Amino acid sequence: MSMALAGLGVVLAALTLVWLLSLRLRDASIADVGWGLGFVLLAWLYCVLSPTLTPRSWLVAGLVTLWGAWLSLHIFRRNHGQGEDPRYRAMRASHGHAFWWRSLFTVFWLQGTLMWFVALPVLVAVRAAQPAHLTAIDGLGVLIFAVGFAFEVVGDAQLARFKADPANRGTVLDRGLWRYTRHPNYFGDATLWWGVYIVAASTPGGWLTLLSPALMTLLLMRVSGVTLLEEGLKASKPGYQSYISRTPAFFPWFPRSGR
Repeated sequence: MSMALAGLGVVLAALTLVWLLSLRLRDASIADVGWGLGFVLLAWLYCVLSPTLTPRSWLVAGLVTLWGAWLSLHIFRRNHGQGEDPRYRAMRASHGHAFWWRSLFTVFWLQGTLMWFVALPVLVAVRAAQPAHLTAIDGLGVLIFAVGFAFEVVGDAQLARFKADPANRGTVLDRGLWRYTRHPNYFGDATLWWGVYIVAASTPGGWLTLLSPALMTLLLMRVSGVTLLEEGLKASKPGYQSYISRTPAFFPWFPRSGR
């Protein structure tokens, strides 16, 4: 419990510093850049605080670092020079002059709390002394993580190439991974956290952190991911409704015959 509370305190303190930077830049979008790095911070903090480190500890810290560093770099490159994300501009307009201090709670500390809860399997996996060696369950978790990471990286790369071609403006990407799911990057993000959970579940009591990957999946499917993004896509892309009719929203599968 003390390690968990320390993790929450450190991540909220770190995001407070990011919030101060957002005030100077007048851009709350940097909260998204800090999302992945926040998980990296938690993973290595737990390694530092853990009384016992096993190969599993280094494995989980390495997996989280790989994903978190890549995600933050990807978001930084994608957002650089684009101004504040429309979601945050809408929040800024809604809150008016109070947004500067409300954003600390509604954006940065909220993300920090969610981050801390989602990362509970990382805490469990890092500090568990038993099993002392990696097991087949750990291998299964790494495999699932790798599948999720591949979906996220490849999906985002395909989308970036598609957007870079001016001829694709106003059209819908329905090739590559995007032929089988409308959101391969979100599916990959959720999947890799289930992989981290399975690694944690290989330790005594690790299965109790089930709600952490479940929350991440819920957020991506129903809150800040698929549902929020598609509201705008339906209005801005004429072919998107047809794309919806033939392509699964989240879990990959073969496309249906759209009408």
